[in-house]
Amino acid sequence: MPADRETDAARLRDVMAKDLARNGLLADPGWREAVERVPRHRFTPGFYLPADERDEQGLTVWEPVTAELDYGRWLTAAYSDTTLITQFDGDEPDWKTPHPRHGGAPTSSSTLPSLVVRMWADADVQEGHTVLEIGTGTGYSTALACERLGSTDITSIEVDPHRLEQAASALYGCGYTPTLAVADGLYGYWPEAKFDRIVAACSFRAVPPALLAQTRPGGKILLTLSGWLYGYARVLLTVTGDGTAEGQILPGTVSFMSARTHAAPSFGNPAHWAASLPEAGRIARHSPQRITVATEEAFHLRFLAQCAVPDTQTTTIGEVMHLIDVVTGSAATLTPRENGDWEVCEDGPVKLWERIEQVLSAYDAAGAPGPETFSLHIYDGGQHLWHPQMPGLPLSRL
Repeated sequence: MPADRETDAARLRDVMAKDLARNGLLADPGWREAVERVPRHRFTPGFYLPADERDEQGLTVWEPVTAELDYGRWLTAAYSDTTLITQFDGDEPDWKTPHPRHGGAPTSSSTLPSLVVRMWADADVQEGHTVLEIGTGTGYSTALACERLGSTDITSIEVDPHRLEQAASALYGCGYTPTLAVADGLYGYWPEAKFDRIVAACSFRAVPPALLAQTRPGGKILLTLSGWLYGYARVLLTVTGDGTAEGQILPGTVSFMSARTHAAPSFGNPAHWAASLPEAGRIARHSPQRITVATEEAFHLRFLAQCAVPDTQTTTIGEVMHLIDVVTGSAATLTPRENGDWEVCEDGPVKLWERIEQVLSAYDAAGAPGPETFSLHIYDGGQHLWHPQMPGLPLSRL
């Protein structure tokens, strides 16, 4: 590796650390030192960045970026506070002869450094803690933890064998020696349990029971809850023992790729589902735009709506929004009218939009409470999202 590459990387790494510190994202001197020392470029030899324009079908064009293709762009991006996509649809690229991607679902990445540090800090990870990281990815996050805490008590698992092989090579090449294993995060990693902290770099539909069982009483679990409506919320749980835990929903609009075993199933042709709906419907009490627009409130409301109808997916064809529940066989459509109203038609055991409307109305009546005012309680085999001013709603059980 050319000496000037390491010199360039050190300079850019120093600039990134200063920028993060200036923005209040590196308050802990130990984490700042870790960011200053860990060579992110060694963990990201190739990644994709979006092109300026979409293709003729409206799909995002993802351009491969490597040192060989464009050294400056590659190294600058590696030391930017940006998530770098390294894999789509589970297909490992050949970085020696990479090709652009058109659309696709990201399945592995190097998370933006500020979020990585924020996660370790939010989990209150301290020296001497035994730590399980779920989702090794490129290994960059693992390296930061090893730099800050030492490698001895760090365990990191990854479901993709090739991804873990690449991460292991980078980690060991940099002198970090955590315990690594190919494993499904849904089941944690019993051989190294129990843990003081579990931190997940992927999202789950519900907190996996195995993680509760593998955490010491008083230990903490930091993970992101997600679902088939693509609603997200981060939660920090304190485990109290015997399969019980409680904690707060954290503020912010953070999203993570879903654990592969929790990915949404295919639902078929929306027209087939819509064919069974009544021809005439009712006027919706709430516009679907309340959970679809690009605002922080809509981000929060989409998660609450998802808790009310956890098996529901959505797609929009033309101007019509379809809601489809493959578990119960329920379906709904929302169609805009010229006067600005929306007509809702729904059928099946669960009236999907009606249930979402109950949550939206209760949210409004409670004064639009933010994410941090909700708490998650796990007991008696159930997971209950609770708010003091919104009791008894469909969102109470995940």
